[in-house]
Amino acid sequence: MGNSSKDDSATSGDASAGDVQPANSSLYSEGERVLAYHGPRIYEAKVQKTEIRKKEWRYFVHYLGWNKNWDEWVGEDRLMKHTEENVQKQQALDKKQSIDKNVKSGRSNQAKAKSSMDAKVDKEDIKNNVPKGKKRKTDSGAEKGSVTVEKLVKIQIPATLKKQLVDDWEYVTQQDKLVKLPRSPTVDEILTKFLEYKTKKDGMGADSIGEILKGIRCYFDKSLPTMLLYKRERKQYSEVVANDVSPSTIYGAEHLLRLFVKLPELLVYVNIEEETMTRLQQKLLDFLKFLQKNQSIFFLSAYDGAKVSEGKGKGKDD
Repeated sequence: MGNSSKDDSATSGDASAGDVQPANSSLYSEGERVLAYHGPRIYEAKVQKTEIRKKEWRYFVHYLGWNKNWDEWVGEDRLMKHTEENVQKQQALDKKQSIDKNVKSGRSNQAKAKSSMDAKVDKEDIKNNVPKGKKRKTDSGAEKGSVTVEKLVKIQIPATLKKQLVDDWEYVTQQDKLVKLPRSPTVDEILTKFLEYKTKKDGMGADSIGEILKGIRCYFDKSLPTMLLYKRERKQYSEVVANDVSPSTIYGAEHLLRLFVKLPELLVYVNIEEETMTRLQQKLLDFLKFLQKNQSIFFLSAYDGAKVSEGKGKGKDD
C-alpha cells in the first residue's frame, strides 16, 4: 500500500468521555463494505468499528485480502460507499497510477529477463525476501525494502473472483470453516484443463503456455505454507501435506486464487523486461477469466463446517 499517514491519535480503545456526539449520524455502519483511500489508490475494505473522536466519526477498517497489521482508524474523508460508480472511480484511478508508473520508470537499462515465470522460487527466498503480508511492515514500523504499490505488477482480478476472495476470508477467519481436502479438481488438474482449453481454442503451442503454468505451479507449491494460509489452516496443512507431496496435488481453486493476490509481490523480485511482463500479465488475466468462467465448477459453494480448534480465542487471523 502507499505511505499515507495513519491516524496517530487513534487507538482501538473507546472514545474519550470528552467526545461529543456530532449532529450528523454515522455514514457507515459496522460490517459495511466500503472503498477506502490509502496513499494514491483506493482499496476495498470493511468497517470493523465506529466511534466519535473530537466531534467527528472515525472508522476502524480492515482492507479485504490484506494483512490485518494494516487495519487502521480513518475519517470519513478516506471512505466511499461501495457503489458501481465508485468502483469505476477506483478502476480509473488504478489505470492512471499504472500509466504514471510507466511514464516515470524509464527502464531502458533494465537487466535482461529471466525466463518467463519459470524462475526458481526457493522457500527461503520467499521467507527472506518477500514480505509475508502484502502490506507487512518491519518491526521498526518502516516499510520493508523499497517495494511500493507503484512498483508492483498489476493483475486485475475479475469482480466475481474478488467476491470469492472475500467469501473465502469470511468462511475461514469469521466462521471458523475450512476447505475440505483433498480438493477436486486440484490445482494441477485446473492448470492442465487450462492448457487443454488454450491449445484447443487459440491453437497456442503447449510449450509456450506450459512454461507459464509450470511457473504458477512452482510459485503455488513454494508460497502456500509461507504466504497463502490463514492461521486456522496451518494445522490442516501439516496433516495433509507430508514428505514430498506437492500442495498443488491436494489444494484447489480456493487457495490458487489467493496466489494471484500475492503474485505482484513475487514478480517484483524477477527481472522481466516490460514487454515480456505485459504479455505475461495478459496470459495471467486469461487464466483468471478461465477460473471465472468455471467458477461454479472449480470453487466450493460452502466450506467444511467443522469448528477449528487452532487459534480460537486469539483474535482474527492475518
